[in-house]
Amino acid sequence: MPNRTLLLTALAPAIWGSSYIVTTSLLPGHSPLTVALLRALPAGLLLLAWVRQLPPLNWLPRLAVLGALNFSLFWVLLFAAAYRLPGGVAATLGAVQPLIVVFLSALILKTQIRSASIAAAVLSIAGVALLVLTPAAQLDVLGVLAGLGGALSMAAGVVLTRKWQPPVPPLTFTAWQLTAGGLLLVPAALWVVPEWPVFTAANIAGLAYMSLIGGALTYILWFSGLARIDPAQVSLLGVLSPLSAVGLGWLFLAETLTLNQMLGAFLALFSLWLGQLGLRRRKKRAAAPAELPASSRQSWHAGLAAVAIYHLLPDLRRVRKDKAGTGIDTDHQRAALLLRKKHVV
Repeated sequence: MPNRTLLLTALAPAIWGSSYIVTTSLLPGHSPLTVALLRALPAGLLLLAWVRQLPPLNWLPRLAVLGALNFSLFWVLLFAAAYRLPGGVAATLGAVQPLIVVFLSALILKTQIRSASIAAAVLSIAGVALLVLTPAAQLDVLGVLAGLGGALSMAAGVVLTRKWQPPVPPLTFTAWQLTAGGLLLVPAALWVVPEWPVFTAANIAGLAYMSLIGGALTYILWFSGLARIDPAQVSLLGVLSPLSAVGLGWLFLAETLTLNQMLGAFLALFSLWLGQLGLRRRKKRAAAPAELPASSRQSWHAGLAAVAIYHLLPDLRRVRKDKAGTGIDTDHQRAALLLRKKHVV
């Protein structure tokens, strides 16, 4: 079951990697905010109509926070970074997310910071950098801040989604968050894009894919995994997004793969393996019975001896009364006889 859950969760970032090719092929020239709004809100409303369950009032503030961190704020910062930075730089900054999740989990969820998790997160950053970063990449201060802010936003969303788990199925929880994120995007989209664009058939097909597959389906898988898997392990799966984007570009757009990209892909996959290896070892240690220290073992044996003597005392008193009939001269001999009678020795 854990492996199946992990594989299903990994499908989400793998599908997110197709967003680049879908956006450039089917949605060119459209505002990212418009695409983000139409990606989140229709999917959220559709799922909400399907589950037919509104969130309780006391959950609305938390859903607003989760909707902003996982969708509206994250996507706004992501698109801002994409506009001001080369794609490779933006993706590398986004790869910092697993490292942030490790420390936020320790702060909010009180989990232990483990060297294997930090090593896996650092390797994932190096892998993504080799995979998508080019020597000609130029940095922009606002773009870098937006990229780091987007990574922080999604990392906080990952950790708080694990912390705040309502007593509803993942499908319902996804519907609530997508709807909240979409509603929060409405004012920003109306302010930035005052005129509603005209969509072609190809645009509608791209939006349908981004909303139903890249939005509803993937986030159901993502939030279901977050409810069962350690957030640090889930966040490492994010490296599959640039891996998928590069692979799809090579497959459908005839893009070439360099030696650095192949090395980056290897490091990214190795970071995934290292993170899962640390999780398996931790589970084995938790399942193994704890060995008592020497002092505890001595106390345990002494306690057993005391219990045995306590239960033997009544019989020893009876033996003293029968001393004339049994011919026993010492207490040691009487105790040995009793132990033999009780089949202890």
